[in-house]
Amino acid sequence: MDRAALAKEWMHKAKRDIGMVELALENRPDYTDAICFHCQQAVEKYLKAYLVWLDVEFERKHNLGYLLDLINEKDPVPDELYETLERLEDYAVAVRYPDDWAEITLDEAKEAYKTTLRVEIIVLEKVKI
Repeated sequence: MDRAALAKEWMHKAKRDIGMVELALENRPDYTDAICFHCQQAVEKYLKAYLVWLDVEFERKHNLGYLLDLINEKDPVPDELYETLERLEDYAVAVRYPDDWAEITLDEAKEAYKTTLRVEIIVLEKVKI
């Protein structure tokens, strides 16, 4: 599969995560852990799409900071984006295990969704497919 097709596939999968977030926000806003998990997943997939577009290889990790570092080597990433995505990083694993459970408010889930949409816009502006 060529780079453009692979980047498009990553973005398609990210969009499906966003779709799950939107369904949950509309129908089950109390599922804040699932909302935040899918936000993190969507951002991760958008960053991977951009890395594919940049022709940068990456390991199979679920670490947004790692992905941003790789992007930063080719295209400077503002510090603000690192700080914004740091919070989403916690949603990759912690929300899936009861012993790491911390209640997430609806406002926090909505903020995660807004962050996800900002990342989506950034990547879509850069990856022209």
